[in-house]
Amino acid sequence: MLTPVIPLPKVQRAIGGTVVYPPGSRFGPRIQDDLQLVLLHKGSMTVHIDEAPHTIQPGQVILLKPGHQEHFLFAKEQETWHRWIAVHVGELSEHQRNQLEQLPHTQSISEEMNRITDILISLRLRYDAASETLCSLGLAAIQLFVAESTSNHMQLSHPSILHAKKYIEHHFHDHLSLEGIADEVGLSPEHLVRLFRKHEGITPIKFVWNYRILRANELLIQTGLAIGEIAMRCGFKNSFHFARVFKSTTGTTPSDYRHGNWRGK
Repeated sequence: MLTPVIPLPKVQRAIGGTVVYPPGSRFGPRIQDDLQLVLLHKGSMTVHIDEAPHTIQPGQVILLKPGHQEHFLFAKEQETWHRWIAVHVGELSEHQRNQLEQLPHTQSISEEMNRITDILISLRLRYDAASETLCSLGLAAIQLFVAESTSNHMQLSHPSILHAKKYIEHHFHDHLSLEGIADEVGLSPEHLVRLFRKHEGITPIKFVWNYRILRANELLIQTGLAIGEIAMRCGFKNSFHFARVFKSTTGTTPSDYRHGNWRGK
């Protein structure tokens, strides 16, 4: 399974910490400047994001996104202990903001997320927040949240959606049609579209193109294959078609993505 990634601007600094709030504490309101992960270990908290409440329980992590107003209310009867990672990136494009807003606010804290947080916090006094070491760890934590969110969502998906996705992942380089995918999973095209819109928020064919872009991303970074060869291997008509779809999906060109130029955009 290909790991989902949201291309982000260059990480400018990353820092982490741990804090314990007394019973009944409040924090904010504030405007969030960073991508911030808050890992709740004890107590409880409600985060009002643009006045919409989100209740977090121990063992959960919440992703806070730039530009939103936040106000924190902590447990009244006991202390609340949480750890956090704040990652400051350059200006986000509209496409990147939309991708981030589609992620769930919370999920369970995984062992991997705990491990990254442990390492980042343990190194914060040894390295500057703008160091490559802390910036890399901060980016890894954000991308881990993205990957785990997608994985958790897929596990809750409809069986026919999972069947369709598996079929697409094995045949993405072939000519795929809505009718052919629907026939493979034993549904009418109309029913398959309704299921995808309900569970994925996109159509089956849009999922096909998104998956082809994800596989192309992998080949651009991990191989020296020519862009035309990558286009052919990933089911695009030609390199021009590949470049057009890639730019509309990621906001950058295949060549710029390969050379890392999107990180500064």
